Amino acid sequence: MTGERGLQGRTALVTGASRGIGARVAERLAGAGARVWLLARSPTALAEVAARIAGEALVADVADAASLEGALDRFRHDVGGPPDIVVNAAGVFALAPVTRTSAESLDEHLAVNLRGTFLVVRTVLPAMLERGSGLIVNVGSVAGRRAFVGNAAYSASKFGLRGFHEVLAEEVSGTGVRATLLEPSATDTSLWDSVDPDSDPTLPGRGSMLAPDDVAEAVLFVATRPDHVRIPLLQIERA
Repeated sequence: MTGERGLQGRTALVTGASRGIGARVAERLAGAGARVWLLARSPTALAEVAARIAGEALVADVADAASLEGALDRFRHDVGGPPDIVVNAAGVFALAPVTRTSAESLDEHLAVNLRGTFLVVRTVLPAMLERGSGLIVNVGSVAGRRAFVGNAAYSASKFGLRGFHEVLAEEVSGTGVRATLLEPSATDTSLWDSVDPDSDPTLPGRGSMLAPDDVAEAVLFVATRPDHVRIPLLQIERA
């Protein structure tokens, strides 16, 4: 296909799809005509979103290789090949200075935000390359390119994701597979609930953050570009 298009007949896999950015991405892709598989570790919330968009729920933890492989095996069995679009939106987020960041917190951030994305990409990429088409969107963060106080574990994972993505983009160049790193600024999702940023003057207030819809719209923009258009990096922020 050439030229801008909707997503009718396309298959999409969205991780972290039970809430926040992932849920809105799944909804926007489905609204554009894609058949969406939603992957997350919260079965009840995931089932609710999947039912709302007539999608397919895959219960799995991206940080657990065996759990993830089982879910992706089911996708391959149902579809008969790799997805056309993969959006890696699963993520964890916590704030603490370096001196109060536990090794366990660092491990969790790396396992979900970096290793989980790596595992998804490593699993779907060979078949995408064999087919000669596909789009991978990795949801990063402004904290993957700028340092913020209290972001030791989160930034470590997102800076790592940026490095991984840049290698991925180089390796898929010219293959027909495209890869985009989306780096939104602070986005108002439930990940902020335990932090209460409105009570901390050093943090952006929730009213000044992006909405999940803003990020989902950016994903949809990337997914509907002509096949010959590559967008290796897209940074979005609240005006």
